[in-house]
This record gives sequence, C-alpha cells and structure tokens, in this order.
Amino acid sequence: MLKIEDITYNVEGRPLFEGATATIPTGHKVGIVGRNGAGKTTLFRLIRGELALEGGTITLPQRARIGGVAQEVPSSETSLLDTVLQADTERAGLLAEAETATDPHRIAEIQARLADIDAWSAEGRASNILKGLGFDAAQQLMPCSAFSGGWRMRVALAGVLFAQPDYLLLDEPTNYLDLEGALWLESYLQKYPHTVLIISHDRGLLNRAVQGILHLDAKKLTYWTGPYDQFARQMAERRAVLQAEAKKVELRRAHLQSFVDRFKAKASKAVQAQSRVKMLEKLTPITAPEDAKKVVFTFPEPEELAPPIINLDGAAVGYGGPPILRKLNLRIDQDDRIALLGRNGEGKSTLSKLLAGKLQASEGKLARSSKLRIGYFAQHQVDELHIDETPLQHIQRLRPAEMQARLRARLAGFGLMADQADTVVGRLSGGQKARLSLLLATIDAPHLLILDEPTNHLDIESREALVEALTAYSGAVILVSHDMHLLGLVADRLWLVKGGAVTPYTEDLEAYRRQLLAGEDDVKVAPKPVEKKPKASRDELLALKAEVRKCEDRLAKLNDMRDKLAKKLADPELYEGSRKGELATWNAKYAELMQALDKAEAMWLSAQEKLEEAAA
Repeated sequence: MLKIEDITYNVEGRPLFEGATATIPTGHKVGIVGRNGAGKTTLFRLIRGELALEGGTITLPQRARIGGVAQEVPSSETSLLDTVLQADTERAGLLAEAETATDPHRIAEIQARLADIDAWSAEGRASNILKGLGFDAAQQLMPCSAFSGGWRMRVALAGVLFAQPDYLLLDEPTNYLDLEGALWLESYLQKYPHTVLIISHDRGLLNRAVQGILHLDAKKLTYWTGPYDQFARQMAERRAVLQAEAKKVELRRAHLQSFVDRFKAKASKAVQAQSRVKMLEKLTPITAPEDAKKVVFTFPEPEELAPPIINLDGAAVGYGGPPILRKLNLRIDQDDRIALLGRNGEGKSTLSKLLAGKLQASEGKLARSSKLRIGYFAQHQVDELHIDETPLQHIQRLRPAEMQARLRARLAGFGLMADQADTVVGRLSGGQKARLSLLLATIDAPHLLILDEPTNHLDIESREALVEALTAYSGAVILVSHDMHLLGLVADRLWLVKGGAVTPYTEDLEAYRRQLLAGEDDVKVAPKPVEKKPKASRDELLALKAEVRKCEDRLAKLNDMRDKLAKKLADPELYEGSRKGELATWNAKYAELMQALDKAEAMWLSAQEKLEEAAA
C-alpha cells in the first residue's frame, strides 16, 4: 500500500502540506480533489520522488513501478504503435537481449519471462488501447510527427496504460480526450489491475471509475471511501454539523463575555467573573470548514430574435477538398440546447465552425437571422491569448470607450478579481485563462453560444457555475464536450455527427455511453414512423410500475453492497502478507458486483422506457 505519513512541504515559503497523512490500499482507484493551487500535482511529484520532503515519509512497496503521462511524446518518425510498445521497457529490453543472447540458460530465462508478461499479445493490446483513444488501424502505423501535440499526448497516455505500472498517476487525463475517449478511459480504469491515483475535475469519471476520494484541504489529506457524489454529500453533512457546533460555541462565548463585561468591576461578583474569564480561555472557538468558494459566470442577456436564428438547407462544408459534412438540413432556435455527439474526426468541430461563420458552406443554403450575434469558444483560443497582456488589457481592446470600473466589473463577473485582472496572462492558471476566453466569447451578448470543450482546466466548482450560467442563459447553446455531467444537465437535444451527416439522436446520453462502451457502431438516429399502439390497460401499467420498483430496489441493494465492499477493501489489515489470498477474493467480488450494477442499470432503464411508452 501507499503510506503518506506526517508529510510537510513548502513552496516559496507557502506551506502546501503540514503533517498530512493518508493510506491508499493496494489496488484501489482513488480520485484526488482539492481547490486549484492546493498542491495536488505537487503531491504526485513527491510520490514519484521528484521533490524532496521537508518532513514525514512516503513509502511504497519494494520494487513498485510508478508511471504517469509524460508532458509530451517527441515528434519522432517512430510509428504510434511502436512508440506505445516501447513504453514497456522490460519487454523491449528482453526482446533486444533475446536477439544477441547465446547462453542457453539465459535464453530460457528470457523466454520464460516473456511468456509471464504476455509479451506475444503485446501488439494486440497496444493496438486496442490506441483504438480506444481514437486512433484507427491506419493512424497507428503513422509516425508521431504526423500528429499535433494534443494527439501525441494521447499516445503518451496509451504508452503508460500499456506499461501497466503498479501505481498509475494521472493528472487531468481527460483534458485532451473527447467524449468517446473519456468514456473508454473510464471503462479501462475500472478494470485496471493495479493502484490508480487520478487528479480530475470530471465528475462522471470520479463517480464511476474510483473507489475512494483523497481530499486535499487546509494542508491535510483525508481519505473517503466511495465515489465523488457520496464524498460531496458527506462533506456537506460534516460542514453543517461543524457550523452548528461553531454557532453553539459562539453563543456560549457571547453569554460568558456578557457576564464578565457586566460584573468584572463589582466586588461581589469578582470571583464569578474571574471564573468565567477562565472558562472563556478554555472555550476554543470552532472554525467550521469554509463552503466551496462561490464561483460565477455572468453571461450578458441577448434580445429575443424571431425563429429560426439559423437554418441549413442541403448545406455542405469542407476545407477546400471533398465535403466533410453533406446534405445538412438543420434548424436552430434561440431556446435550443444542443450537444454534438460523434467520434473524433467525424466533423463536430467542422460543424461548429460552419455555424460560427468561420467556414462557408460549399453547397446548399445557410441562412442566419440578420441581427444574429454568435459567441464561439474553443480550446485553441485559450492558447492564443496574449501572454504578455493582462485580462484588463484584453477587454480594453474590445471596449476602449468603457470606464475601467465597468471593465473590472465584467472581469469579476467571470471570477477574475482585482489581482487576476492586473496579472499578465502568462502567469494565470489554466482555469483563469479559460474564464477570460469565455468572457471574450460572450462580451457581445450572443444569441448563439458555441462551446467546444469549455470545461478543460475548470475545477468542479467552476463547472457547476458554468452549468448554472448556461441554464439561466436565454440564448441558444451548441456544446461539444467530454464532460457527460455538463451535457446531461444542459443539453435537451442531441445531434449525432457521423458518416458525413448530422442527424437527431433519439436516445439519451446513457444509451449513447452504453453503445460506445459495447463497441456498437450503429446507433439510433432519426425516429422512423411507427403505427400507433393501443393504450395500455390499467393492469398493464400497474405491472410495468411494479417492474420499475423491483429494478429500483435491486439497484439500491447493489449500491449498498458496493459501499460495504468498498469499506471492506479500505481496511489496511486486508493488505498484510497473511491475508493476500483474502484480498484477491474481495477484489473479485467487487468486480462481479460492478458488472451486476451495470446490468441492473440497463434493466431499470429498459423497464422505465417500457413504462413511459405505455403511459404515452
């Protein structure tokens, strides 16, 4: 197991850890959460031994291999597949030695070890990982130099997953993945055979792929069993209890202080007053944990336009060659909330650029309302900010006639307060840069807001604030995101971009997730006309409702069993040498339970759909 004991570490005189302690059981998948700047990435560097502790210890099992994603894969001529295969240094070394070894005993040892590590299936395993992260068979044989930095980061991730270190450390791994890649990674990590530590703000990932949450707060570490939502509920309950206790103590202190103030000058009450002074000294105030700092996005409200604001009739779009998207017959109204689904390279960003006016239709018609204003946010725009200018200077360029107080109020409406407003962009965090880009995209009160991966670098509180802002926003929204939590709360329409076409997707996000994980290529699009079914009888409806309740009861029981198993697996004694066999049994039971949960969820969804159809 990983033991973090009483560690202390400072950065430029600022303490990040003071007596922090935590134990991570072997084989657990753990999400690491905490406010931006709390020290999560520093913790990874301390675990890897890249930084020296000022106090305390971090201990790992002997010969444990630690792996993480390199900052970038070099732009080499080595193919993607070979790059990933080389990440398993033991296999690569053994194969190289096998080419030159002459001693029969050593040759036998090499072959035995290659068999132990399943070296002969390595190419297939590496190929499957690359496929899951968005690379088809042809791309896997292309050199790394043929891909951009973001895509090479996926190759780096593929390499560390293939090498299967004993301790896998991932820092925001979904930031450079699309929805499909993020869902694949989530599924892969659930089955990963060793310990995983994930720094992430992806709520879906933290709910479905981890068994516990390591919370970094107030320079301390606290390990909570269960997924993120369970942790958030427990934290809220704890906060409420401590706030109530703090209030009681403050009332008691006020009462004692009042007595002291009234009677300290009276001789007859001097003894009692002195006694209460001593009581006051002993009554230490309770400091309740702060609520997560309220973060906001304030989108200016556009005026209402007559529908539709955009209409496409037989439109096509590309980049000068054959069209990437064809026969587009689409309509957007100002109250639409649309999520674009589809695998990488199918054309989601191309459609976004067409709607934003950054690409022109090569065929057909695209009609926009004459007064339409469009706001467009894409990740590359964050990287194109002027790093030597402040946020204030950025918006002064767009609003030269506005008073500085008004400009600062605009920045504050996106969580960029006085200090950040006057800090050059090069020194801002990724989240602060994203906030500035969102401000620049919405400053003209757009009627249509197109957001391409808006949550990269935003923490969980900022993502929740973005959901609130988009829910209250009176313009249309087009969303491309790997964050299913955001899509599920904001989007009310789904468009599938696939095979050069854009069509309505008739099921929900959970169905899309299941189909992707099952490897299904054929997904349901526009509904076909069906004959109207006779209305279900009262008895049939009662039977369907009973089936839904039965499924809900089974889900509740399975979730309860999962929580109990997670608690059992968090017991440090289970990882002692004499109980290793028992540990394997409990891990197997946990894996079986997670499979049963997936099936139970599918049965509940099916029962719910039948009930809704019958009641329609």
